[in-house]
Amino acid sequence: MHKLEAIFFILFFSIFLVPFTVRSQELGLKHELLFEMTAWLDEPIEIGDTPMGKRTIYPVSGGTFRGPEINGKVLPNGGDWVIKIDSSTEKLDVRAVLETNEGEKIYTHYGGFIHWNADGSYYFRTNPVFETSSEKYAWLNYIIAVGVGELIEGGVRYKVYKIN
Repeated sequence: MHKLEAIFFILFFSIFLVPFTVRSQELGLKHELLFEMTAWLDEPIEIGDTPMGKRTIYPVSGGTFRGPEINGKVLPNGGDWVIKIDSSTEKLDVRAVLETNEGEKIYTHYGGFIHWNADGSYYFRTNPVFETSSEKYAWLNYIIAVGVGELIEGGVRYKVYKIN
């Protein structure tokens, strides 16, 4: 029986585990720049302390985005519904409409975080999701994206990457 169990183990390992091990070594996270975006923000609307945290809404007044395959403007109708979780972390909840240079509309929404470090630097990352009825930009409906944010005077700037 021991010989049969050993043969079964070797067979199982060869058929099932080795392919997964080899395949996992091939996996990697590749990315390419989708676009750089600047969004201008109006005066914040302070909601105050809520059961979820301190709520502030930052209305978007416009902006632009530019990339290798897509360019246009940020329409002045979105915003960021921020919750201050604690003294160093803000959770983002952003909704916006992008309009390409060809007039195609793209709805985007994303969550993310800004975490302030003790030295004054910060971690600012988002995960944009896109929705569009545009045939030309339909590929956006099916991608994973990551945004790296930067606070600028009067707004925010992102580099948004498509994850391949």
